[in-house]
Amino acid sequence: MKENLVVDKEYLTLSDVEEARERIKDICVNTKLIYSSEFSRESGNEVYIKPENLQITGAFKLRGALNKICKLTEEQKKKGLIASSAGNHAQGVAYAANKLGIKATIVMPETTPLIKVQATKNYGANVVLKGKVYDEAYEEAKRLEKEHGYTFVHPFNDVDVMAGQGTIALEVMEELKDVDAILVPIGGGGLISGISTAVKAINPNIKVIGVQGENANPMQISFNTGKLTYADTIDTIADGAAVKQPGDITFEVIKKHVDEIVTVSDKELMEAVFILLEKHKLVAEATGVMSLAALKRLDFKGKKVVSLISGGNIDVVTIAALLNHGLFSRGRIFCFSVKLQDTPGQLLKISKILSDKGANVIKLDHNQFKAIDRLKHVALEVTVETNGHDHIEEIVKALNEEGYNVDKIY
Repeated sequence: MKENLVVDKEYLTLSDVEEARERIKDICVNTKLIYSSEFSRESGNEVYIKPENLQITGAFKLRGALNKICKLTEEQKKKGLIASSAGNHAQGVAYAANKLGIKATIVMPETTPLIKVQATKNYGANVVLKGKVYDEAYEEAKRLEKEHGYTFVHPFNDVDVMAGQGTIALEVMEELKDVDAILVPIGGGGLISGISTAVKAINPNIKVIGVQGENANPMQISFNTGKLTYADTIDTIADGAAVKQPGDITFEVIKKHVDEIVTVSDKELMEAVFILLEKHKLVAEATGVMSLAALKRLDFKGKKVVSLISGGNIDVVTIAALLNHGLFSRGRIFCFSVKLQDTPGQLLKISKILSDKGANVIKLDHNQFKAIDRLKHVALEVTVETNGHDHIEEIVKALNEEGYNVDKIY
């Protein structure tokens, strides 16, 4: 997927990013940094959040799309735009085109959630559903580009898009002049390319660290081997960064300006979504919190670190599932089973132990038929609200001391 290839080995410069900022400043929001005491405590660094989930359209993607579209010729604007995306890029292009009075067509996979399809339509774009996966939607978009003479707006492998995303770095460095490191999620690489270009031009001592999913890390592999590598399969809940083919332009920029790329697990992403919502009342998608999840992977302490939340476009059902997993992984919900003698007072005894330990019972299943020797015993399954893993250990210890063998369910 090679778009807007350039001959200049610099590809992108600080001037490009500064000019992009002037183009988009009247539409895009300057999302102010938020200090996080919780993530600072857990990571051992002074952590600030850059909340691009509060950007118009709910993600950073608007910046790059708007800069690209603003630079089009009048003839290109007249013919219209085409893009392929299942998420934030679609909404960014649709909003920017609508704001500038340009016709936009967005090709989305047929599997795209209706909420995202509708959101893109609401921004004024014509939506075409094609294919089961992104690659098929991309091919259809390229076909329509040739058929109608549209201008294709690539989600990452385009220097104008990269320059727009880089405006985030200018805002960060102006607000936190002594920042030591900036953590940035990576999918195709457009965001970190723009940010790293601006950062290294202004202060080469600032670390720029990329983040990918453990099973969705072709850019990390490319970075470590020095050879652009594509992934055959991708497995991550961070669907916004699930890119099999990183950009060739972005790869060249990343090789030059990025210090390190780390990976995070799905479990760490779910925990980060949970903490962000509970402690900061901010909603983000799994991709959006990659840089927060990566804080524990840093090999330094006591530094000023900015974690970029890339987006917050997530449906209610998905966020409910992520929060539930976050509760389990943080030790806030504990489900266990014990075998009781089938005699009066046993349930009361268990209840008293839980009450004494401050565990709030959420659900209880007292079922004789679950016990193997059901003529003598009853299986009791209990779900309680707890205050963390140490609290869970206290509960288990108290039950063990009373002769109960605890089987942890989750």
